[in-house]
Amino acid sequence: MDQRIIANYEAAKALYEAHGIDVDAALEKLAEIKISMHCWQGDDVRGFLNKSQALTGGISVTGNYPGAAGTPQELRADLEKAFSLIPGKHKVSLHAIYADTDEKVELDRIEPKHFESWVDWAREQGLGLDFNPTCFSHEKSADGFTLSHPDPAVRRFWIDHCKAARKVGAYFGEQLGQTCVTNVWVPDGLKDTPADRLAPRARLKDALDEVFAEELDPAHNLDAVESKLFGLGSEAYVVGSHEFYMGYGIANNKLICLDAGHFHPTEVISNKLSALSLFADGILLHVSRPMRWDSDHVVAFDDELIEIGRELVRGDLLGKTHIGLDFFDASINRVAAWVIGTRNTIKALLRGFLDPVEALRKAENEFDFTTRLALQEEFKSYPFGAVWDYYCAKQGVPVREAWLAEVKAYEKDVLLKRGAQAAVANN
Repeated sequence: MDQRIIANYEAAKALYEAHGIDVDAALEKLAEIKISMHCWQGDDVRGFLNKSQALTGGISVTGNYPGAAGTPQELRADLEKAFSLIPGKHKVSLHAIYADTDEKVELDRIEPKHFESWVDWAREQGLGLDFNPTCFSHEKSADGFTLSHPDPAVRRFWIDHCKAARKVGAYFGEQLGQTCVTNVWVPDGLKDTPADRLAPRARLKDALDEVFAEELDPAHNLDAVESKLFGLGSEAYVVGSHEFYMGYGIANNKLICLDAGHFHPTEVISNKLSALSLFADGILLHVSRPMRWDSDHVVAFDDELIEIGRELVRGDLLGKTHIGLDFFDASINRVAAWVIGTRNTIKALLRGFLDPVEALRKAENEFDFTTRLALQEEFKSYPFGAVWDYYCAKQGVPVREAWLAEVKAYEKDVLLKRGAQAAVANN
C-alpha cells in the first residue's frame, strides 16, 4: 500500500480517535455490509425473456450510451468489472426477466432452473442474489394493473408469477447460503382521478395474501413489499401506496421497502427509517436519487445519502435493513454508473461510522444545542477522505478516481466493440 495513504490514514485516525471513534473497528463493520447492486442498470431494464417488449409501468430510461449488455454473459462480465472496483463483497439483485434460458417461458412459469447459471456465477464470485418479480413490460400489464387487475384471469397470472418468484428467491438463498430478499413491486394505478380507490386495494391485499400463503424458510427468503407515490400513467392514483404497504408489511411481517424516489419531492426517507424500525420486522432500502420525480438518477454523495447512512448507523438499524440500489441511466457509461452509485452508498455508511455520535447525543440530551451544532459543522471538514482511501486500498480496489481509467479501458476494449457488433447485426 502507498505509504502516503497509510500516513494520511494514521493522521486522520488520530483526529477521530480523540473523540472516541474507533476507526479500525468502523472499517471492520463496513466490510461486513452487503449492498445489493441492481442488474438492470447494465441493460436499461430490458432483460432477456422478451427483449422486444417496450418498457411500461411508469419506467423510462433515457440515453443511448454504447455498450449495453445484450446477453446474460455480457451482463455478468459488466457486473464483474464493476465489483472489481468496489470495496467489499456484495449481492446482485435480479428481476425475473433476467432468466438465462433458451427455453421460451412465461413469467408465471419461471423456475429455479431458469436461473441456475446466475447461481453458479454468484457462487464463483462469492456474491449473494436478491430477486424481484417483473410485473411490467408485458402484454398482461398493458392496462396498468397487475395484482389488482379487475379481471380474475389477469390477476391470476400475476399471482402465479409472484408465487413462482418467491420460490426462485428461496432457491437463491438455499444454494448460496445468503438470505435472498424477494421484493414485490407493481405499477398498478390510474392516470386520472379514480372513481373507486378502495376496490383495487382490496384486490391487491387479497392477491398478496395468496402470493405469500406458502411459508418459506426465512433463512432462505425474505419477502418485501414496495410502495410508490406515482408513475408515468399513474399520476393520480397508485394502488400500492406507502400507507397501504406499511400497513400490510407490519400486519403480515414483511419487509417494507423504502425507495428514495417513491415519495413526495419534499419527503426524505432518512427521516422515515427510525420511525418504521420501531414497528416493522425489517426494512428494504432502495437507494436512488430522484430529481423532480422518480427519475432514478445515479446515486450521488449528497446530503440525503449521507443522512441515510447516519440514520442507519446511529439507530443501529443495519442489522434489520437490507440495502439495495435502484437507478438506471443510459446517458453515461453503465459500468461507471454502478461504481459511482455503489461506492457512494458505502461512503455514506462510513461517514455514519465516523460521526461523534455519543458526543452529539450527550449534547442533545443536555439541551446543549450549541455544542451539537458546532460538532456537526466541524466534522464536515474532518479528513473522512483519508479513511476512505485507506479502506479502498486495504480492500484491493482503486483509490479515488483511479477506477475511472479502468472503466475507460473496459469501454474501449469491450463496450464499444460490443456496440459496433450490435450495429452490424441490426443492419
